[in-house]
Amino acid sequence: MNFASVRIITDGVDRLVEFYEKVMGVSAERPAPVFAELVVPSCTLAIGHIQTAQLFGAGSVEAANNHTVIIEFRVDDVEAEYARLKPFVDDWVMEPTTMPWGNRSMLFRDPDGNLVNLFEPMTEEAIKRFSGRH
Repeated sequence: MNFASVRIITDGVDRLVEFYEKVMGVSAERPAPVFAELVVPSCTLAIGHIQTAQLFGAGSVEAANNHTVIIEFRVDDVEAEYARLKPFVDDWVMEPTTMPWGNRSMLFRDPDGNLVNLFEPMTEEAIKRFSGRH
């Protein structure tokens, strides 16, 4: 089994696509106006309009109502990413902070309120945990 993607359901596809293109530094693929994918070697972030959720069954998902999932990206330099993203991220949850498990993390919310974590392994143990992963 291979992990394929995480999909965010929204009523503002264009708004989220623009936001994540800035965060991830890639252009989205748009196979349909109601769907987009941002692909990097380690993962795909999919963004679908709330209209697409009807295909999964009534009430199966609700746009902009996530309070349990954190979308995480490993980066080479958290401080540099913080400086790069600070001008256009409106909702900062945590400025760069070293966590007890050895990652330096910063957290912010996307325009729909989804929590995003950019982190950099800092301690020897954290670096070892991520060595060999994409």
